[in-house]
Amino acid sequence: MELNRQTAELALQEAGLSNPGAWTDHSRYVAQACEKIASRCSGLSADHAYMYGLLHDIGRYGGVCSERHLIDGYRYCMERGWEKAAQICISHAFMIQDIDTSIGVFDMSDDDYRFMKNFVANAVYDDYDRLVQLCDSLALPSGFCLLEKRFVDVTIRYGVHPATTDRWKKILEIKALFEKEIGDSVYSLLPGVVENSFY
Repeated sequence: MELNRQTAELALQEAGLSNPGAWTDHSRYVAQACEKIASRCSGLSADHAYMYGLLHDIGRYGGVCSERHLIDGYRYCMERGWEKAAQICISHAFMIQDIDTSIGVFDMSDDDYRFMKNFVANAVYDDYDRLVQLCDSLALPSGFCLLEKRFVDVTIRYGVHPATTDRWKKILEIKALFEKEIGDSVYSLLPGVVENSFY
């Protein structure tokens, strides 16, 4: 099945019917942020960035879960031949390529855990992986926000992990890389950041 905007949007719509929740609105804002930033980056397709952002949490179609949604999303996309989207379903949660930096619970089989551990350690990240990692931290279900607001939002829900501050530092590094590329603040591309962060 060809991955295009229409198939990606249909996939998210169907997944949202299967497991309704704020995660679908979050995914749409991640997709929009990816598209806006990619449109200012040489070598990146805004369309591809949008689709990868839209599908990064597609594994949540199966119901409420923790890290299982990563491998469920990977399988969902691989079954459709969407290899890069499949990688991002896992890589978006591992800006540091070490499974021990996870902040969630590995609610999956031992075989799935071993697969994911090996996958994370050996994946070759590119700017699409990094862009979705960044934009995942720029979007609440209600809209775009400061990274720090999203950091706190996630930490309130998942708790403080030994890798929490290292994960934050990595996202800030990725933000700086994209801002160097676009020659401006990423926030300048995201309407409503001030309102959604402070009101």
